[in-house]
Amino acid sequence: MIVGVIGSDGEIDEEQRTDAERVGRMIAERGAVLVCGGRGGVMEAACKGAKSAGGLTIGVLPTLDKSAANSYVDVPVVTGMDVARNVIIVRTADVLIAVGGRFGTLSEIGHALSMGKRVVSLHSWERLRSEQEGSGLVFASTPEEAVELAFSN
Repeated sequence: MIVGVIGSDGEIDEEQRTDAERVGRMIAERGAVLVCGGRGGVMEAACKGAKSAGGLTIGVLPTLDKSAANSYVDVPVVTGMDVARNVIIVRTADVLIAVGGRFGTLSEIGHALSMGKRVVSLHSWERLRSEQEGSGLVFASTPEEAVELAFSN
């Protein structure tokens, strides 16, 4: 199974960092592969968590430079596609977990739902809760619940 972890690049708060790292660790503990955008922020924290449990991480990079990947990415996929690489992340993942995030994360959520994939929101785009009932978007309150929902069904 390949689980996508999506969320903000760059500076994130400590709660998001801790949540993403726990999610990444639990994904690896269940024997799944983690795919993400390969950069900093939520992506780096999730990869760090996965690596701490011996997991495999794939980073789909927006640039043409492998060195842009965070140090926890095992397999950097160089695309040169900027935000268009979001579709590659979504298509690669069997299910996605969104941790926080801004508009790039929202685009990944939208692509995933339009492809019929489940997305678990962990404090991500909560305002979609009432509008997306039955769409494949489910909401979790903890990293443990998020991973459990991702692996159910």
